[in-house]
Amino acid sequence: MDEAQDRALGVDVGGTFTDFVAIEETGIRTWKRLSTPSAPERAVLEGAESLADRGLAHGSTVATNALLERRGPRTVLVTTEGFRDLLTIRRQERPALYDLEPHRTPHVVSRGDVVTVRERIGAGGEVVVPLDDAEVARVVEEVRSLNAEAVAICLLFSYLRPEHEARLAGALREAGFPVSASHEVLPEHREYERASTTAVNAFLQPTVRSYLGGIDERSRALRVMHSAGGLTDAATAGERPVSMVTSGPAGGVLGALAVARSAGHEHVITFDMGGTSTDVSLCPGEPRYRSATEVDGLAVHTPMVDIVTVGAGGGSIARLDSGGALAVGPQSAGADPGPACYGKGTLPTVSDANLVLGRLRPEAPLGGSVIPDIGRARDALATLGETEAAAAAVVEVANATMARALRRVSLERGYDPAGFTLVAFGGAGPLHACELADDLGIGKVLVPRHAGVLSAIGIATAPEVIERGQGLLLPLDHEATGAVRATASTLEEQAVAGLGAAGGTLAELAWAADVRYRGQAHELRVAIEKPEPGTITEAFHAAHEREYGFATPERPAELVALRCRAQGAPRNIPDTAVDGTGETGEQEPITLAGGVHAVQVSRADLAVGSTLDGPAVVTQPDATTFIPRGWRATVDTGGNLEVTPA
Repeated sequence: MDEAQDRALGVDVGGTFTDFVAIEETGIRTWKRLSTPSAPERAVLEGAESLADRGLAHGSTVATNALLERRGPRTVLVTTEGFRDLLTIRRQERPALYDLEPHRTPHVVSRGDVVTVRERIGAGGEVVVPLDDAEVARVVEEVRSLNAEAVAICLLFSYLRPEHEARLAGALREAGFPVSASHEVLPEHREYERASTTAVNAFLQPTVRSYLGGIDERSRALRVMHSAGGLTDAATAGERPVSMVTSGPAGGVLGALAVARSAGHEHVITFDMGGTSTDVSLCPGEPRYRSATEVDGLAVHTPMVDIVTVGAGGGSIARLDSGGALAVGPQSAGADPGPACYGKGTLPTVSDANLVLGRLRPEAPLGGSVIPDIGRARDALATLGETEAAAAAVVEVANATMARALRRVSLERGYDPAGFTLVAFGGAGPLHACELADDLGIGKVLVPRHAGVLSAIGIATAPEVIERGQGLLLPLDHEATGAVRATASTLEEQAVAGLGAAGGTLAELAWAADVRYRGQAHELRVAIEKPEPGTITEAFHAAHEREYGFATPERPAELVALRCRAQGAPRNIPDTAVDGTGETGEQEPITLAGGVHAVQVSRADLAVGSTLDGPAVVTQPDATTFIPRGWRATVDTGGNLEVTPA
């Protein structure tokens, strides 16, 4: 690792603020800057100090935003003859079962921009219809006639035999088109998911490459956070931009888990509430991973940290629906105009509600730079009803949304949240954490020292990671041993080579498998000790028992995909302990909504070992912590707040 990477600058681009963390020999320096949604790189470059002598580790929502806004190049899909409507038909699941007029968001490829090719690979990998040179030439000309700016190729069963795809990809690249081929992006079964992911990758490539290129020119060693919870170089990220759809939130999980471990907490639920959304993840000692998600109704299959996201953040807009009921989010005021209390917006948000309730303080700048305007917040909330009652209702509705997300990652997956510590971070997370913990029966909340920028810390200290997978569809019996071992050897070679090409040094290999009982429609991803049929089967039965409450070992299991994760060594988070003798510091009496008497304390005045009973508000430049009545906060040796029922 070179000196530039040792002196890392972590940057997390959020919907409201862009967070900066400088990792230096003397410790951590943090600061925030309002995001610039129209040109997100501007906030990064203007907020970053000189990048000439340090590495830049970067997590960004640019890929997600480009996909949500359908902002990208004209993308053409090349697929097997007879499958023109693959991205239109999708799957038959209906997200809203009783919707009489269901509407699907359009895909990144319109039906008129699909080119079919006469060829066919069979389900066993055999060539049914050969691909000839004349057909390849015709496809190239048809793609050119459509004025394609990006091309995705997904042929039937190409994950078993990619030679037809490879020929087409080579010809189209030679003709000057940027190409994403499914056997390179997602060599796994299920035609729609493979085609959708490949099309999304092709659609995002020009935007992400341009964005990263502008930053890479200014940085000596740019590393990019991807959804699988690791860093890679800008070239690899530009080649597979689909891997960046949960870039920033993955950094938050890594940062939260690292801080929690240093404080003695192994089993945690991470709770990251920012300006636009809330991201939660359950980590029973290690992060959990999955291989699929949906972004705005589009299937995206890529390795990622298992995170559930809901549209509840500090900037989430509150409104009355057509029936007069209060709704909060998922629409957000973002950075521009932002919540009403930021001085430009007029719509009521969760931040405005917290300010009116007294949990945010009008004398404490938000993000270190925004002076909250309580008058504007009151005016905005008055449109919903009596001001303080409306504020309390907005917080209650937002909490209900976030509590559902916490139950999804814990109770609905076979884990009792009472056995976990809730790690609260993001600019707004510590404001709501204790009430959510109380709702779910969680007995301890950990608020990290630098809670408001923890995702940037996780990004700055993350290891390099490359994951490679291969679809198999094999019965898990002794006859599968040879095929599993051969696939494992190829995947290990690809993952290790990819890690080296991305600038990482191998520190650990981890294996996972997607497995199901024969006849099931969907599979479980399970971590395995080694890629052997017996080991995989045993891990699958245990995971099925935990996830669904039963297992049937007598029923044959089927291996759907095998995955290899090559990981470098993470960087250590510098010691952030605070000095002190157990004194709490100056406590300023304040009054919360409803005439409730409380105290306000600056986080900088809380010494190691000091305690603080609620109701209390703890302020710091990057976040605010609310301690309700009946809860007590204690400062641990790392400067974190451990909050428990008194």
